[in-house]
Amino acid sequence: MCLNGWGGRLHEALLSYLSATSPDILCLQEVIHSPASRKDWLTYRDGDHDLPQRANLFRDVGAALPEHVAIFCPAAQGVLWDGENSIPSQWGLATFVHRSFPIIGQVQGFVHKDYSPAGYGDHPRSRSAHGVRVWDHDAGRAVSVTHMHGLRDLNGKMDTPERATQAHRLLDMSRSLTGPEDLTVICGDFNVEPGSETLSILRRAGLTELVTGRGFDSTRSSHYRKPGRFADYMLIDREDAVKSFDVVYDPEVSDHCPLVLDV
Repeated sequence: MCLNGWGGRLHEALLSYLSATSPDILCLQEVIHSPASRKDWLTYRDGDHDLPQRANLFRDVGAALPEHVAIFCPAAQGVLWDGENSIPSQWGLATFVHRSFPIIGQVQGFVHKDYSPAGYGDHPRSRSAHGVRVWDHDAGRAVSVTHMHGLRDLNGKMDTPERATQAHRLLDMSRSLTGPEDLTVICGDFNVEPGSETLSILRRAGLTELVTGRGFDSTRSSHYRKPGRFADYMLIDREDAVKSFDVVYDPEVSDHCPLVLDV
């Protein structure tokens, strides 16, 4: 499963859904980790915008998936607010792997900029990626899954040199993790349109994109009210290995929809 968690804005629905489905591998973007606070909610402030954030979404999801190994990959540390008190808070992505699947390799790095230790920074902000290589004993093979949260450009989701660079970095990270006989998956909230250079780069590398390739017309829930219905993608190097693939519109657990692949 691949999902942008929206900072835990719909945490009750999200945690209930994750607990019920218990995906073997969960690739989760937009994860908050505030170890200095025990509060459930803090506030993100950016100019005139005050947005509630689940203070410890990483902890919350870990509690909902107690049989999973949890790995948090921060992109930046800034501050969230508890009233007038500033709380150091890390922002990034996380991967959760069921303990029945041995993790035999990992890769972590940045697809845009580097770790920002003294604030979230100006847009487009630092963006990280993480991959795991697990052994599937039933299938007798390794599976590598690498995900990223693509950069946000205030001008939109158009192609830019920075987005092309991050696509190549994501691909390089996946290749550094993957063995020659592995089943390979790349996914994430890419923040690009279906006709983007990012997807072209990944397709030229031999990957098949499943969202638009299987006729889905959106990866956004009703909570997303801006133009543009795509952000999230999942690609695989051997389409014949796909048992099923779905974009889950119900229940709504974020302003993004979960992408669910069964191989």
